[in-house]
Amino acid sequence: MKKIYHLETCKTCQKIVKELEPLDGVELREIKSKGVTPDELEEMRALTDSYEDLFSRRAMLFRQRGLNNQELGEEDYKNLILEHYTFLKRPVVVLDNEIFIGNAKKQVEGAKEALHK
Repeated sequence: MKKIYHLETCKTCQKIVKELEPLDGVELREIKSKGVTPDELEEMRALTDSYEDLFSRRAMLFRQRGLNNQELGEEDYKNLILEHYTFLKRPVVVLDNEIFIGNAKKQVEGAKEALHK
């Protein structure tokens, strides 16, 4: 399975998707219009250490809801990501048994290398 979970309106996601081209055989999965399904989240979680790794603390709702002042556990991270697309750190690049989360240079370079090897 090769998928990129991204936000179509996000300039950073657009730039990273363009940088990863060509995307032969890669499904681009826009998360705002459809959200993230429980099955998709479980697939991502199986490739990383925790739901927290997939969670975006930069989301505006994180501070607006006062979540930054709460102790969150794995179940909380999971439920928040499923509740609202903005809580998924993006982009998430899933390439078979590898996952690259977020826009850090190391993650983008790793995805690019894995995609074009």
